Amino acid sequence: MASAADRMASSISLANFAQATDLKKRLWFTIGALIVFRFLSHVPLPGVDPRALATLYAGTKGGVLDFFNNFSGGALERMSVIALGIMPYITASIVVQLATSLSPKLAAIKKEGESGRKKLNQYTRYGTVFLTAIQGYFIAVGLENWGATSGISAVVEPGLLFRVTCMVSLVGGTMFLMWIGEQITSRGIGNGASLIIMAGIVSRLPVVLVQLFESGRTGAVSPLLIVATTAVVLGLIAGICFMERAQRRVLIQYPKRQTARGMQQGDKSFLPLKINTSGVIPPIFASSLLLMPLTIAQFAGNRVAGESSWGDFVLGVTTSLQHGSPLYIALYAAGIIFFSFFYTAVVFNPEETAENLKRHGGFIPGIRPGKATETYLDYVLTRITVIGAAYLALICLVPEFAAAKFGLSVTLGGTSLLIVVNVTMDTVTQIQSHLLAHQYGDLIKKSKLKGARAR
Repeated sequence: MASAADRMASSISLANFAQATDLKKRLWFTIGALIVFRFLSHVPLPGVDPRALATLYAGTKGGVLDFFNNFSGGALERMSVIALGIMPYITASIVVQLATSLSPKLAAIKKEGESGRKKLNQYTRYGTVFLTAIQGYFIAVGLENWGATSGISAVVEPGLLFRVTCMVSLVGGTMFLMWIGEQITSRGIGNGASLIIMAGIVSRLPVVLVQLFESGRTGAVSPLLIVATTAVVLGLIAGICFMERAQRRVLIQYPKRQTARGMQQGDKSFLPLKINTSGVIPPIFASSLLLMPLTIAQFAGNRVAGESSWGDFVLGVTTSLQHGSPLYIALYAAGIIFFSFFYTAVVFNPEETAENLKRHGGFIPGIRPGKATETYLDYVLTRITVIGAAYLALICLVPEFAAAKFGLSVTLGGTSLLIVVNVTMDTVTQIQSHLLAHQYGDLIKKSKLKGARAR
């Protein structure tokens, strides 16, 4: 039988939405912040020649630059002030999270509650500035050297001034983008950083669709193949929605309690373990590691063109690790599976969970508290992680098989699809929560009015 919350959620309509003034303000704020993000992606770095940059960038298709360019909404391709996007902040957050699991000192800070969370957030911001400054310096040097052998320079006046200006601009752009994300999280709807990444991916979607339908119009791609591709994408979206909500609920039993009214029946609850505990981190890590050698080979291609041995090596690396090749697909699947288990072990600690259950008097029926509970949780988590890793590998490899078999573009692959669907589901859930809170508030106001009239 549906609960009261479920029945109330099913009664949500456009009329309820129109009356939720606070929700509308949050939505408008979120939309305005994302529009600012899209405007910033077209503000170029000072001292960069956009025409020469477009010519040079065309030679790096399929590399790690193309991969991260999708997350920044084309800002990296245009070398805007937010060319690095929100990725340094995401990387710093992951590093701090990993360090918290490995360092007892940081783990103790995490347990301090709100003050500990603020300290870790501050460490994340420092890490963001550090990573952005390093990446900004290497981008400046890379822009100066990029295309030097071909006689094309992407920088108008190379030198120390350009490097400092580039670093300051990129640090300022990334920090401003991080601030926008935090403002969206606190004053808008959804997770700000995730929404910024999703906005960058979605902004590339019209270009991909135009290219696909143009290929169908010119006869390069069969119309039947376009229909089949659309059906597969819809099937993948449905599968992602199902798997991201899938849980393994472990029954937790609490003992009977003695109260003033007598002996109370023991409570029952469930410990929800998501099938995909690691989220979208494994595909991002695996793609980055695999595309890094390809990008280095592409940058080094012009320099080693006159050397036969190095030229053959670069050509071999580029051919072996290109999208759709058997080696790339095998290494991609292995990387996803490895990072799925690794990151799951980082974000979920069976020992700590078992200790918390024991401290609060909870236990799993048939399992002794303490070490036996830890072993059981680790066993269950390992089994569901196998399913989650297989699911992630399947979602991410289907576009790769399509690229290898039919020559379709994988600009927006499984990783982008996972991010878009996950962020959309999370945002819709938060919207429903705000609407439910608004309805509860109306019910409370009505009950107070009825009580006042009765008196």
